[in-house]
Amino acid sequence: MKVSAAKKAQNREAILRVAERLLREKGPSGVGVAEVMAGAGMTHGGFYGHFTSREELNAVAITQALQRAACYLAKVVSDGGLEGFTRQYLDKVHLKDVSRGCPIAATATEIPRQPAPIRAAFAKGLRDYLEAGIPEGTDRADALSRHCSLIGALILARAVADHDRTLAGELLLAVQGS
Repeated sequence: MKVSAAKKAQNREAILRVAERLLREKGPSGVGVAEVMAGAGMTHGGFYGHFTSREELNAVAITQALQRAACYLAKVVSDGGLEGFTRQYLDKVHLKDVSRGCPIAATATEIPRQPAPIRAAFAKGLRDYLEAGIPEGTDRADALSRHCSLIGALILARAVADHDRTLAGELLLAVQGS
């Protein structure tokens, strides 16, 4: 039975949504085709109607996750400036919600060990994300420094949160106050 173009597009989007969540939770190396397809409610065999490989899936999922993050960043910065974004980015909900949080903080440390297409997708997505987070009239170097501090603080706070909540909180507050 042939699937309509609209249904195929819906299926692809469902696959990508699951892959984005798994990317955040497990990193690119932890995204398995069987788990993605099961999460999307489809069979493993249907995967190859949408992607040629797990590598392609990861590259597309990273691209899409970073595009969504850049759109969100642009809106929050437009509404509340970098200060407003900082408050949202470093809050305790974001610290705990890896599966729906920042795809950069969730994947950045694993990207250098990924195949070239995944590294390229991340590099382009990161550039676009950072560009979206530089308010007009803001010094570019200052804005980039701020975003690097935010991402780094979140990565480190998540790394220690289960074993040292005090330190995790201190890391977030240190960057929030700077």
